[in-house]
Amino acid sequence: MYVHFIAIGGSVMHQLAIALKRKGYIVSGSDDEIFEPALSNLRKNDLLPEQMGWFPGKIVSSMDSIILGMHAREDNPELKRAKELGLKIYSFPEYIYQESKNKVRVAVGGSHGKTSTTSMIMHVLKNAGQTFDYLVGAQLEGFDQSVNITEAPVIVCEADEYPASVLEKRPKFHFLFPNIAVITGIAWDHINVFPTFDFYLEQFSLFIKKIKPGGLLIYNELDMVLFKLIKENHRSDIRYEPYHLPTYFIEDGKTEVIIEGHKSELKVFGNHNLLNLQAAWLVCRELGLDAATFVKHIATFSGASKRLELLASNEQCNIYRDFAHAPSKVKATIEALSQQFPHRKLIAVLELHTFSSLNAKFMKEYKHAMDNADRSAVFYSTHALELKRLPPLPIETIKEGFDVTNLEVFTEREALESWLWNQDYSNTNLLLMSSGTFDGINIPGLIKHIFFT
Repeated sequence: MYVHFIAIGGSVMHQLAIALKRKGYIVSGSDDEIFEPALSNLRKNDLLPEQMGWFPGKIVSSMDSIILGMHAREDNPELKRAKELGLKIYSFPEYIYQESKNKVRVAVGGSHGKTSTTSMIMHVLKNAGQTFDYLVGAQLEGFDQSVNITEAPVIVCEADEYPASVLEKRPKFHFLFPNIAVITGIAWDHINVFPTFDFYLEQFSLFIKKIKPGGLLIYNELDMVLFKLIKENHRSDIRYEPYHLPTYFIEDGKTEVIIEGHKSELKVFGNHNLLNLQAAWLVCRELGLDAATFVKHIATFSGASKRLELLASNEQCNIYRDFAHAPSKVKATIEALSQQFPHRKLIAVLELHTFSSLNAKFMKEYKHAMDNADRSAVFYSTHALELKRLPPLPIETIKEGFDVTNLEVFTEREALESWLWNQDYSNTNLLLMSSGTFDGINIPGLIKHIFFT
């Protein structure tokens, strides 16, 4: 097979390119700019383009497939040439389906918890000695890639609702046609793509319709929006498996879970992670694992990167980093720490970094999301607004939206750093939530200040 990637430098695109080369395919690619870690990963695997830019001459009739990344525009010269030659052009998820037609496909969808649930399934299957392919949106311990394509009989996919490509504007999870589907919950996000909540909901209705006949839908029955949606879109040709919280206990900051009489202490915590765990268990059970095996291996799961990731800890303070940015994710993450450490103060800091989170019209969706923190702060960079071509976001709009007493709002990194440096961290947990970097805040320096001064 001869495959060419247009925009090979994408975070998952370059991982797929490496996976296909490892499978024995001839792989080439182009991009106009490539950043780390994709740059080093491609170079290490002899896939880094010799020159940056688009070169129609690279596109030849002997190519079996063109894989089009989100970064590529409709007027891309290589895309135009591929069309002229009549080559098969796929978005990332369309190509994943082509490679997995004869596999059992697991697709984990939902507004929150996709990465963690997918990661839990992968962790347990690998440690139980199972052979499978995968696609996940985070770097996981024990996996050198976030994408793997082999001859395995099963593929486990994080199923994203974001558009597939510049040519194919439908959500990625509409192209996976799963045998086993999971929906973890629904909360409006990506308002630049889904301008109304009803339009967003419709994408999940369509996802349900894409499940293969005879397949299984595993869903969070505690989410009333999702529960209603499934009732309205009921299919008689698939099976349903609702789930809720498993049996668990919390003692001295440790969580123990019990499944079918088998129990173990966990490294992760919080109701959202327990719900993700229950979904992962039902998937693994459908794939043939028993409860004893699942519980044994889920006990060693330490979480996906930037999902309640413990950065540093001592007897007085734990410092966590989380990818949370959507309102439901912010609320769930804060609640998890409050529940796990009821006798500790919680300082929660959120960076507004995505298109939705920087939009004044969306701010009301954050109402009470940070209520369970003892001290809370929101940071956003005016530069981020400029990059996304958004109008100014007044501080008062943020305070009204969150509706939290004494909420601190910062627009300058130095001001946020000063505030953080001057907090009392005795008997305290610090939670840093962002899909960005807080404009380059010195986190190692903050950790050193908290623990050694």
